[in-house]
Amino acid sequence: MSTSEPKPRLKTRAIDFLYRGRRRIATALAVLLAVIFGYHVIVGRNGLNAYEQKRAEDRALHRQIESLEQENDRLKQHVEHLKSDPDAIEREARERLHYARPGEVIYTLNAPQSAPAPQQPVAGK
Repeated sequence: MSTSEPKPRLKTRAIDFLYRGRRRIATALAVLLAVIFGYHVIVGRNGLNAYEQKRAEDRALHRQIESLEQENDRLKQHVEHLKSDPDAIEREARERLHYARPGEVIYTLNAPQSAPAPQQPVAGK
């Protein structure tokens, strides 16, 4: 009977080894899966990096919207002045259209011209 005893022990050892190996493999796969998910959360298409870029873009767009709203308000005030204030209409006509009252003379100065480019001698002449 001594020959039959080592075989069952061997079987139980082999089974134990397989079960322990399964646990290690399952644990390794779970860790690998967690690492892949973590990488996807940080670097993926909708990860933290993309989120931070979108937040920065959102802040820049909000600043742009705010400046455009301020410019819009300024232009609305200018339009209201042009509709109701005759002095504003006259000032605009004088500045943009160079209008003058009867008897006034407007002098305009030409913009300074840049120096002409020196001519380079043509080779072979």
